[in-house]
Amino acid sequence: MTCDLAIVAHGLRKTFGAKVAVADLTLEVGRGEVYGFLGPNGAGKSTSLKMFLGLVRPTAGAARLLGEPAGDVSVRARIGFLPEQFRFHDWLTADEFLAFHGSLYGLAPRHVAQRSGDLLERLGLSAHRDKRLRDFSKGMLQRVGIAQALLPEPDLILLDEPTSGLDPGGRRLVRDLILEQRRQGRTVFVNSHLLSEIEVTCDRVAFLKQGRVLKTVDLNGSLRNARRLTANVRNLSPETLEALRTRATAVHLEDGRLTLQVPDEAAIPEIARCLAAGGQLYSLSTEQASLEDLFLEIIGPEAGL
Repeated sequence: MTCDLAIVAHGLRKTFGAKVAVADLTLEVGRGEVYGFLGPNGAGKSTSLKMFLGLVRPTAGAARLLGEPAGDVSVRARIGFLPEQFRFHDWLTADEFLAFHGSLYGLAPRHVAQRSGDLLERLGLSAHRDKRLRDFSKGMLQRVGIAQALLPEPDLILLDEPTSGLDPGGRRLVRDLILEQRRQGRTVFVNSHLLSEIEVTCDRVAFLKQGRVLKTVDLNGSLRNARRLTANVRNLSPETLEALRTRATAVHLEDGRLTLQVPDEAAIPEIARCLAAGGQLYSLSTEQASLEDLFLEIIGPEAGL
């Protein structure tokens, strides 16, 4: 296990009776990176996070976090976690809630008080620190949940749907906090269905389907260079369409509207020549490919987030 890796998983599998929740998960997450976990509903994302933390025992395979076996008690104080469906102690105030979690982490009360105040201020909750959680809105609960995940200044932060229930202002706060953790050298593992948030915060993204990683993409490299092309064409020959499929991905033709994706703009002139030679080309436009384009290409258009 290299010290440059925060998470290593090999062949992780989890079944519940006859149901396969995670089939064969293998991945590596480097220290100091923001890593996105994407896949359709039921792909095994949340179950994978629970196996990382030792909350669910894998049927097969193994994982290590920060150099220690998944679930090792000695490393838990260095990990922050926000579950997707949290059930907080709603009779506590925000201050009491964070003080309780600080005690679980073994932090000094004075440090917890200072750290809690800073996080509540950053997350726009200072005015509500003495309010009981049962009186919080969904978005406020989400933000106080993020505060508890960041409370111990952990080396590794696992966030399961961190922007769920947040308005645009709240999503920006969370986005800024995630990027701040990266600047401070921490590792953030994010499971989210909001592709726009993943696209602007993550360094790399793993695409998960049926409990397997289909592809891992560097968002600072391949996605930044990829281009999505849209063309209006007529009388495109079958041979030309087949030739395009050898030069591009996600090729789709319907009612004279052709869409496709290429790895970088250097491929565009050849695509244009191919279209002009094998049919009638009326227009061609390009734009940077989005994470949504990539998701549909890798996972398939039938899969919802």
